[in-house]
Amino acid sequence: MSRWDFVGRTDELNRLLSAVGSPEGRGLLFSGSAGVGKSRLLREGVAALPTDRYAIWSVSASATTAALPFGGLVQVLPADQPQGLSPAGILRWAVDVLQGQAAGRRIVLAIDDVHLLDPPSAALVHLISRAENATVLGTLRNGEQIPLPIRALWTDDLVDLVELGPLNPVETTGLLAAILGGPVDAGSAERLYRLTAGNALLLRELVLAATGGGELTRTYGIWKWTGRLELAPSLTDLIDTRIGQLTPGVRSVVELVAFGEPLGLQLLERAVEPTDVETAEERGLISLVLDDRRLNVRLAHPLYGEVMRRQCPVSRTRRLQATLADLLEQVGKRRRDDLLRVAVWRLDSGTAQDPALLLDAAAQAFGRYDVPLATRLARAALEADGGFDAAELLATILMFADRPDEAIEVLDSVSADVRSDRRRSRWLTVRGMVSYWGLSRESTVEEIAARSGELTDLADLARVRAFEAIMRLHRLDTAVALRLARAVLDRPAASVAARELARCTIAHLQAAQGRFRRSATAIARVQAEAARWRGDMPYLQLAMELARGTRLALSGDLAGIDAIVADEFADLAGAGDFRLGTGYLAILQAYAARLRGQSDEALKTSLGACAVLATSRVYAGLAHAERAQAAALRGDAAHAAEAMAEADRTQAPGMAVLYPWLEQARGAVLAASGDLPGATKHLGQLADRLRADGLTGHEVLVLLDLVRLDQTAAQVGPTCTDGGRRTVAQRLAELSEQVDGVLPPLLARYARAAMADSTTDLLAVADGLARLGLTVYAAEAVAMALHRLRQSRSASIGPARERLATLLGSCDRISTPALQRLRPTLSDREWEVARLAADGVTSRAIAERLYLSSRTVENHLQRVYSKLGVAGRAELKAVLRSMPGHDGGDSA
Repeated sequence: MSRWDFVGRTDELNRLLSAVGSPEGRGLLFSGSAGVGKSRLLREGVAALPTDRYAIWSVSASATTAALPFGGLVQVLPADQPQGLSPAGILRWAVDVLQGQAAGRRIVLAIDDVHLLDPPSAALVHLISRAENATVLGTLRNGEQIPLPIRALWTDDLVDLVELGPLNPVETTGLLAAILGGPVDAGSAERLYRLTAGNALLLRELVLAATGGGELTRTYGIWKWTGRLELAPSLTDLIDTRIGQLTPGVRSVVELVAFGEPLGLQLLERAVEPTDVETAEERGLISLVLDDRRLNVRLAHPLYGEVMRRQCPVSRTRRLQATLADLLEQVGKRRRDDLLRVAVWRLDSGTAQDPALLLDAAAQAFGRYDVPLATRLARAALEADGGFDAAELLATILMFADRPDEAIEVLDSVSADVRSDRRRSRWLTVRGMVSYWGLSRESTVEEIAARSGELTDLADLARVRAFEAIMRLHRLDTAVALRLARAVLDRPAASVAARELARCTIAHLQAAQGRFRRSATAIARVQAEAARWRGDMPYLQLAMELARGTRLALSGDLAGIDAIVADEFADLAGAGDFRLGTGYLAILQAYAARLRGQSDEALKTSLGACAVLATSRVYAGLAHAERAQAAALRGDAAHAAEAMAEADRTQAPGMAVLYPWLEQARGAVLAASGDLPGATKHLGQLADRLRADGLTGHEVLVLLDLVRLDQTAAQVGPTCTDGGRRTVAQRLAELSEQVDGVLPPLLARYARAAMADSTTDLLAVADGLARLGLTVYAAEAVAMALHRLRQSRSASIGPARERLATLLGSCDRISTPALQRLRPTLSDREWEVARLAADGVTSRAIAERLYLSSRTVENHLQRVYSKLGVAGRAELKAVLRSMPGHDGGDSA
């Protein structure tokens, strides 16, 4: 990791190269804070310049050479300077030396840390910048004293001065991948970005320290940061230098902000002198930010806090935290986060004596899906004699921290305290949840059903029934699940949380059955009641997202998927390490990317989901199934098969409701391996099973897969009264009248067009699919039409080719059976000749390049034209663009 790839900064790099290459030769200086990447940008730009056109001198000024005349340019000028010249004469001599060494080439003088140049060197740089055949490039650090000749470079309009800001989140993620040599978990990348504020130097130092300390781990090819921060000595020294010497008063300001940020200015000024706050702000140690009419104080850089907290003695740390808690309690906990902040300060300072405070704070943290913090607070509440309520909450949180065995131990430790119906219902439901989803014990459903008879209170019974209903849905006891869920909704005594959990069960089942409108109405009702159920049952959000995600995926609503993976829950779940939430949303994101043809993003995101869910079996099988689909789309049969094997291994038996997704992925894997008969047979059997289970929403997509394999005449379903079975096209026509949304009628038309060999309808269907953002399906429909047009040698084949090329141009690497059907059986040599000819290379030039005769090249081209069904070179490029790989190359 001594050197990492250069990523991002494309606009800045282009601007630098343009400054050198433009006719006027105007120079360019990049300014910015230390570590933002100025020096690296300058080096990359200079390295890209051809030395045959430019005479390039690169200089790194330093404090060491700043006291020596021409010390900054010692690497450029000859060691022996002529004697007896005036200062002006020496400058002219130096310019003449550089002009002579340039030998007619344009001079490029690149100076890193130009602010550190000694006065004669600065004067020489200014003089060179005025030469007609010279360009000055450089970097300077903000906040430093600038020599007057250098400042005059931009005030005299000789160079442009550009402020180089920190990396943005996307560039930071790219730099992380470059440093580590592989993709990084989105949550880890976001946290590291926030911590380093986009500073490339700090990011690299953090990653190096974390790697050395084992805080960065790799799972399924995805790097993930544990969140524990390691600071290398060099990084600590760098930050210490920036902070500098502090007076006791200013140190108090910085320390209080380090332990309490964001801290209200009025609150801070209760504990310190206002003049010390002003001094800290003037020195760039803190910043004031207006937040909803409150002026908050934050540290100027997140890592300042890390260093200050580590250097602060334990006794003073505890005193500062207790002081912060006292201050906030004195003014009153007015904001939503104040209770949580006070509880954390009390816990960290050793002054937490109120279990109710800790318990309320733990519930609030869990309501924000901050699993690590909620675990810590709930455990402290239990240890402070919080009793049954603390144990119940801690066990629930441990379930979502992937620690089910520990959760069972906590629940069993308070089993003797289960005396009332309220406690029994809550103990049963939490223990059932941990046992069923955490430990994959299917027998939990019967155990809960049997023990619910112990309850007499109708509200408590409704809570248990709601849990039993959703467990039965996941086990695919759909009829019983529906009956139980409806009974809960019909019970006036049921709590809001119990009712909405039951509604999620119904909404999920409705989505799987293709009753999307009813499902959407139910989900909207659950969402509208969120403020009333989140405090009691924050994990109900998962049930709602699973129902909503199922509806959106089955109805082909990719925009809807985009919305839920970008909403507040996604941000909270990612920041709080709520893995089931982030994992499931990543699966949805990968699904949408796949259908759009963004196979790179689909594979990376699904791998990320696999990594996040590696310690949980709830959605792990689904994540690997989506990974298998992404790999199959790319034509990577080996990766797809490996992912499918992992899906089978990690799929929890209690998650049977997800079987349609896994089995549909299995069909894609078979097709990717070239076993089209096996894929057709498997998908036909799956369609029959889905029909028997009443999951017609899923059945539509499985039948679509058969259409994509050009198997619209395949027989599915039971034997009819006439002794025959319906074809795929007939079954889709039936379902178009039963399943909600615009997609089923479009797919029914797709099947009819394929059956009738109607290229006009196939192209119209492709337009409809493209409008929905289903780019892969649209491309396959055009490919199917193009295949038929080619067989009939239709004159309209050209526009169809262009349409397919346009669709494929918006995709990454994709390779499906429908697209591969267009790929003719050209030999390797024929492909080679075809690509060169499509690029406009003459036959004679092709012959010279490939060491062939011109006649042999022409013979190859004639065979290519015949196989592709084109008349000549004019059509060749369009044909190759309409094939997988965009150039006729092997997309696999």
